Amino acid sequence: MDPLEILAEFYDRNSRAFEILVAHGRQVAQKALVAAQKVAHLQPDLDFIHNAALLHDIGILHTASPGFGCHGKYPYICHGYLGRELLDGIGLPQYGLISERHIGAGISRDDIRKFKLPLPQRDMVPVSIEEQIICYADKFFSKNGQGRQPNGENSVEQITQSLRAHGQEQVTRFQEWVNLFGD
Repeated sequence: MDPLEILAEFYDRNSRAFEILVAHGRQVAQKALVAAQKVAHLQPDLDFIHNAALLHDIGILHTASPGFGCHGKYPYICHGYLGRELLDGIGLPQYGLISERHIGAGISRDDIRKFKLPLPQRDMVPVSIEEQIICYADKFFSKNGQGRQPNGENSVEQITQSLRAHGQEQVTRFQEWVNLFGD
């Protein structure tokens, strides 16, 4: 499987969105593969992690995100489940789960209700080790290239602060990942 070919099925290779998705996906893949080495005893699937990291944001196509060159009708937070629908539709359901479950530190059904999020009423929390690794790695990079560290990477403290607005459960889950996958 070639994730760039899959992205090219939905995005013009010369578009800003394609460029952003590939650059961000590569950053996430690199960080995710380093994190996977920390838990090699759990035997995470490295090829799957690499490919899924490149595909995890495929759903931005359908969001109203003009800064990324996307002019869909859905709010940005919907890109996870929209990506799952795209990936399920081409026979890649395991990749679809990565897409759906990488938002924040995962979104529970209770969070969807509590915060009145425009999402399907189901748990979207990472389950497999690969899902957790990609969700963790994704938090360190912004698609707009505005990471706050010199290398473009957000610090653990910055990520924790941004997650705090979405509840302690998000912070706790992320901190568990830092303990498991961190440097």
